[in-house]
Amino acid sequence: MKLLKSMGNWGKNHKAKLMALDFFKYIGPGLLVTVGFIDPGNWASNVVAGADYGYALLWMVTLSTFMLIILQHNAAHLGIVTGYCLSESATIYLKPWVSRIALITAMMAAISTALAEILGGAIALQMLFGLPLKIGAVLVLGVVMWMLYTNSYKKLEKWIIGFVSLIGLSFIVELTFVNVNWSEAIVSWAKPSFPKESMPVIMSVLGAVVMPHNLFLHSEVIQSRQWNLEDDEVIAKQLKYEFLDTFLSMVIGWAINSAMILIAACTFFTQKIQVIELGQAQQMLKPLLGNIASVIFAIALLLAGISSSVTAGMAGGSIFAGLFKETYDIHDSHTKVGVGITLIAAALAIFFISDPFKGLVYSQMFLSVQLPISVLLQIYLTSSKKVMGKYANAGIEKILLWIIGIIVAALNIALLISSLYNF
Repeated sequence: MKLLKSMGNWGKNHKAKLMALDFFKYIGPGLLVTVGFIDPGNWASNVVAGADYGYALLWMVTLSTFMLIILQHNAAHLGIVTGYCLSESATIYLKPWVSRIALITAMMAAISTALAEILGGAIALQMLFGLPLKIGAVLVLGVVMWMLYTNSYKKLEKWIIGFVSLIGLSFIVELTFVNVNWSEAIVSWAKPSFPKESMPVIMSVLGAVVMPHNLFLHSEVIQSRQWNLEDDEVIAKQLKYEFLDTFLSMVIGWAINSAMILIAACTFFTQKIQVIELGQAQQMLKPLLGNIASVIFAIALLLAGISSSVTAGMAGGSIFAGLFKETYDIHDSHTKVGVGITLIAAALAIFFISDPFKGLVYSQMFLSVQLPISVLLQIYLTSSKKVMGKYANAGIEKILLWIIGIIVAALNIALLISSLYNF
């Protein structure tokens, strides 16, 4: 009996190990998305949020991450079930004029995203080596285009996972240098507050976390595995594993974004220092936390800039290829053109920006303005039985998606009113 019992326990443990190994095969797409919302635009938004309002806007990171989990899982759902990314699906299932408006604005959002990523990488190079921003932008552009035009999905996923790990480690180290009021932080993560004149920053945090290009990117990367070619049992299994990948990846992103605000709150807000650029933030960290902290800050920013530029370029290539009912394929001319337009247009725009820090913040605001278009597009497609069949949104999922859509639209209206009032 003991032998049978031990064999049974061995069988259960062996099965658990196999399930764990099986899950790890599907890790990757979620982390690609995570890089998109720990990019330099997030750094700018989070530094301002922490420096100007202390812990008060931590709730926006929590709300944005919750919305992101639902939206990204839904986007991946579309890719797994149909075998099409969001861009392809829009072209195939919508009227041409509707899909073109949605996808052209999405391309503009991808360019705006890439602008923030490349600019952030250039700022990091300036911090580390004193390079002029324009030269730094060209160098970052060259590295990113080399990575995209010469690497496959699998190689890129490994690069990205490595970068995310290093960025996360950097902020863990940075947090050890500051004294966080954890009781106040815990309350702020859950309690919404709207300090005076904070709406543009709230919107930039939203645009920096819930990003339009990531919806397109996630559906593209996940569909490239062609899980929809399998039977229903396999699809259900992949949907479960994909949700775990998405959830865990988004929680990592939430933690890193929160750490940015906490560090800014503990250093700049407590000292009543207003931060107007990332370079200034790094210089101010030296007397407050020491030279090592400022160097770690700059290295992490460089890694964030390069990795998020890669994902922005991939998203742009996917969106542009989708206009022609094609999937992302770096060997295909449409994908190459889409990647090139996204990255080169973004790099050129940097040459005309007079205030890099404001450029980072306002690029995130533009993303939040475009976001309702992408969210509504996604909800429509994933709720359509014509597109999704029996996997169409229903019940609580559909309600949550519409609530998110309404919240995003409401925040954008609030931003517009706030901007007109201040103007």
